[in-house]
Amino acid sequence: MTAKILVLPGDGIGPEIIAEAEKVLQALITDHELKLQIDHGAIGGHGVDVSGKPLPEETLEKARASDAVLLGAVGGPKWETIERSLRPERGLLAIRSGLGLYANLRPAIVHSALADASTLRPEIVAGLDIMIVRELTGGIYFGEPRGMRRTSDNLREGFNTLVYNEAEIRRIAGMAFEVARKRSGKICSVDKANVLEATELWREVVTEVAADYPDVSLQHMYVDNAAMQLVRDPKQFDVIVTTNMFGDILSDLASMLTGSIGMLPSASLNQTGQGLYEPIHGSAPDIAGQNKANPLATILSVAMMLRYSLNEISHANRIEAAVKKVLANGLRTPDICRSGDQAISTTDMGNAIVAAL
Repeated sequence: MTAKILVLPGDGIGPEIIAEAEKVLQALITDHELKLQIDHGAIGGHGVDVSGKPLPEETLEKARASDAVLLGAVGGPKWETIERSLRPERGLLAIRSGLGLYANLRPAIVHSALADASTLRPEIVAGLDIMIVRELTGGIYFGEPRGMRRTSDNLREGFNTLVYNEAEIRRIAGMAFEVARKRSGKICSVDKANVLEATELWREVVTEVAADYPDVSLQHMYVDNAAMQLVRDPKQFDVIVTTNMFGDILSDLASMLTGSIGMLPSASLNQTGQGLYEPIHGSAPDIAGQNKANPLATILSVAMMLRYSLNEISHANRIEAAVKKVLANGLRTPDICRSGDQAISTTDMGNAIVAAL
């Protein structure tokens, strides 16, 4: 059976890193009998430029008809002054909502060859393997009411609403416990239950879900302490489950434990297993077009896509092994270079992965 994927290069460095990911997919199609049909679409600033919308209707229709979506990045200074509802990031939120992508899986793995690339001591991060499970379609990013207004004394005021219902919490908790069951059987739920009622409910519901998973140990932690512990002793964690905003922040923090945000992939899944796969970094407009962005997070996102949505486990393993081999051979893009290393380009890194396949 031939799987259908939609590729959305997006903005900034998106087209450059997606090009290398497509090289990898093409190598698997040509040399390793992967059956795949690839289509393309516009999103983000590119979507605004071609259709006036950050998520064109055609793109959403194609996404719904696909088994998985591979995304580069969205956003950039070109679109920062346009109407808020049309900004590129709205396209990303809209496709997550439109596909019902409620669970975001973000691994933070320290490859042995990069243990000394982290800003923390190698002995603190060596062997690190964390999975952050972030709720993706609720919380303060989607809560209503929201907006900008004037107060009674004519001061400008911005407001957002943090809201979760128990069904949303139960759903993401179930996903996280299933992930933990396949790993070390240990999960940490992160909230701010001492201050926020929405996350007080979060803690209550996660505890209720834990009763269905007696083989998984549950720990609760406030988000400020979790941030501190990730820097102090990150290997105490295995699976972290948390809210939309907290997950956004903590996963970026965890990325720097690995040496570079350019190394981390992500998967966003719905209840049918359809997923959107993307690197967790942004569009990096400051280096766009310079052929020096790190494509490995995007290439590893392809591996996650093959594993979680397409059930092509052997091909996923093949990509991950190729990345490890290339890193072990000392090849580095500028973001993961150490003193004395010679940096290679985005295209050279993609070619090296293809060669390692």
